[in-house]
Amino acid sequence: MDENKLSYEVVGAAIEVHKQLGPGLLESVYHQCLHRELKLRGLDVKSEVPIGASYKGVDIDTAYRMDLLVTDKLVLELKVVDRLAAVHEAQLLSYLRLSGKKLGLLINFNVPVLKEGIKRVVNNL
Repeated sequence: MDENKLSYEVVGAAIEVHKQLGPGLLESVYHQCLHRELKLRGLDVKSEVPIGASYKGVDIDTAYRMDLLVTDKLVLELKVVDRLAAVHEAQLLSYLRLSGKKLGLLINFNVPVLKEGIKRVVNNL
């Protein structure tokens, strides 16, 4: 499945989680529930995936952690904030660059309608 079709499936799963839970919970709750929903849909999903970095010849094994990685293609960064900020998008773009992935979704569950809280971030797609 390519990144675009995969992102469509993931957005559907996120909407289902948001429909069931609504806004206002902790990020960890949405994280666990979205992980479960993606598994129920038959998708391979990994949680808290470490990302390494390198600085002047020194490797840093676990510089960052991706919230969720779906089918080794799509990076999900989950938030529960009043509104998404530029720093959130920059964070996801950094994850994409460091991991070599092409597409990520920034999902803010703290919104009345989830589609208002989803931002698509691309890295040379």
